[in-house]
Amino acid sequence: MNGSEPGGSASLDGGEAKLGPPHETARPVIGLTTYLDRARFGVWDARAGLLPAQYIQSLTAAGGIAVLLPPQPVTAEIAARVLDGVNALVITGGRDLDPEGYGQTPHAETDRPDTTRDSWEFALLAEAMKRGMPVLGICRGAQVLNVALGGTLHQHLPDVIGNTGHRAGNGVFTPMPVRTVAGTRAADLLGESCRVQCYHHQAIADVGAKLVVSARDDDGVIEAIELPGEEFVLAVQWHPEESPEDLRLFTAIVAEAGKYASARVAE
Repeated sequence: MNGSEPGGSASLDGGEAKLGPPHETARPVIGLTTYLDRARFGVWDARAGLLPAQYIQSLTAAGGIAVLLPPQPVTAEIAARVLDGVNALVITGGRDLDPEGYGQTPHAETDRPDTTRDSWEFALLAEAMKRGMPVLGICRGAQVLNVALGGTLHQHLPDVIGNTGHRAGNGVFTPMPVRTVAGTRAADLLGESCRVQCYHHQAIADVGAKLVVSARDDDGVIEAIELPGEEFVLAVQWHPEESPEDLRLFTAIVAEAGKYASARVAE
């Protein structure tokens, strides 16, 4: 076979080139939403798209390639174009959702809304679910999923459960046990119970349409929700990126992203 034949490979001197070793299986690309917030770096003090490195480190340690998706003006067409470049979506933690989105007025402890990020993540989620793309929600991401499907939130948990244990403050995460619900994807991945890192003052109240509760903590607070069925749509209220010794959720989303990518190639 020479270089002019279909499928041939030629060296620069006209001889046959040697093929290298087979490439490793391509790593799936995972899109992670980010903050758009004020930050200081170097001599700069400016608004920036940013995300704690723990998310990226956990995802890459689990075998994925991380791509950041900062908030920006969005339409359904833009969301579709963005998701053309990834194999799964992770909706990350951040400030509180605008309570107007679930029919409530703001509580005194609710953050000032970031409507650009809200719209961005709702649009990406809608497009991902339309495609059957794997989705993992983390903290705020669980709330985005729930509200997107018609659910509501407790705006300030201490008013509901009488303690501040889920968010101690000052950026200190609270370790706490959660129990999964038998028969759910969360139970399959995490077993009957696990210890997690929490930092949230809001939580899911009324569960959105078609979602099921897949984990609760000792206070009865909903700590995980999911869509039942074959498609991977799972969200947790805690922060798995803060437990680098336990990559099960990140390994799961990477594996599902790989399946999604393979199915797309086969189409």
